Amino acid sequence: MTPEKRAAYWKANVRLLVILLFIWFIVSYGLGIILVEPLNTIQLGGYPLGFWFAQQGSIYTFLVLIFVYAAAMNRLDKKFDVDE
Repeated sequence: MTPEKRAAYWKANVRLLVILLFIWFIVSYGLGIILVEPLNTIQLGGYPLGFWFAQQGSIYTFLVLIFVYAAAMNRLDKKFDVDE
């Protein structure tokens, strides 16, 4: 792999990580802490939605983001021809 291709692969990997971590931050901090009061007016399974995001939503989002990261990295590996 050439240095330019290696740098492009690393840049794409870091970009993907930043996007996914930003999504997780928005869900866990934004919806679970900052917007908890407006979200608490909505019920989800008998619990206020703000409480749900603070307790469960950020965990579920993190798990989904792990699978999204794995799928995206598989595509990225194939694109840069570094797949197994």
